[in-house]
Amino acid sequence: METADCVVIGAGVVGLAIAARLAASREVIVVERATTFGAEASSRNSEVIHAGIYYQPGSLKARLCRRGRDLLYAYAAERGVPHRQLGKLIVAARAEERSELDRLQALAAANGVSDLTFLDQAAVRNLEPEVEADAGLWSPATGIIDSHQLMLSLVGDIERAGGAIAYTAPVISGTAGEGGIRLRAGETELFCRTVINAAGLWAPTVAQTIQGLPAAAVPRQYLAIGHYYALIGQSPFRHLVYPVPEPGGLGIHATLDLAGAVRFGPDVRWIESIDYRFDDSRKAAFAAAIARYWPAVDETRLQPAHTGIRPKLAGPGGGFADFRIDGPAVHGVSGLINLYGIESPGLTAALAIAEEVESKIPSP
Repeated sequence: METADCVVIGAGVVGLAIAARLAASREVIVVERATTFGAEASSRNSEVIHAGIYYQPGSLKARLCRRGRDLLYAYAAERGVPHRQLGKLIVAARAEERSELDRLQALAAANGVSDLTFLDQAAVRNLEPEVEADAGLWSPATGIIDSHQLMLSLVGDIERAGGAIAYTAPVISGTAGEGGIRLRAGETELFCRTVINAAGLWAPTVAQTIQGLPAAAVPRQYLAIGHYYALIGQSPFRHLVYPVPEPGGLGIHATLDLAGAVRFGPDVRWIESIDYRFDDSRKAAFAAAIARYWPAVDETRLQPAHTGIRPKLAGPGGGFADFRIDGPAVHGVSGLINLYGIESPGLTAALAIAEEVESKIPSP
């Protein structure tokens, strides 16, 4: 049986960020069920660097998004990871939605995001001539990043520090015992001083395989699939354009990639199991939602792009649910940290989540 100081389960952006941070001072092995890094949620999202607007003040999401945003911009600039601080326009398509803009501006201020600017109809049109809205909020700190290149950079950090990543190594079982945790990952058995479960969508399933972890410490997870459509042809926008939020998500918004191409999404549909199949029957509903702020949308220019699935800790109508980063103080198992519900803004917050996890591990 091999021994390891620290094993990180999951090679998504959060798992890689944690492993890269810990590898600077520890022996680290990452185990990943897929054949490559970032195979699920980390490569199936909007690739947005969020400013930190939407989250309950004092929550982990609020604090780690704001901290992570600053860390991510600095890291990307230092390492040459492609990114761009484009800014985001949040629009009230109708007058009755103005109160939601007021709420968002107050919420942002409570989270330390004080650079939002209220725009009237003329100012919205001046910023984005194709957008039709009664009013808007301008967020200059919002941006985009190449998530694949970010993860590739983190993989390089891990390997340069002497860490390793084992692919096609799903966690089959674990046993908490004296001095550490015994893991079986693929065909390998490891005895680990510290285990960080950053398995994303699979985190509750992984946690349930660890003997000694109380069943009550594993939360119920809900799955929300979101569809993304690509816009064929020239972009009508210069910035990211978001409607006011909807239950379970931020609304069907327009994001740009680093080549200037537009994607719309995601919607929110609750599902029972992980299934990435694309339901193209949703195109008409997409076009209707987009038309509320971009009336010139042509449904024939919308082409299926991809789907993503968000691991949520609150189901339909359940309201806000925070990230959970559960260490021994929560579940009583020495050496184990479980991350649950790491949905948006997980990409933005990844480097700050890594700091948070490190703070819960005793010094080597």
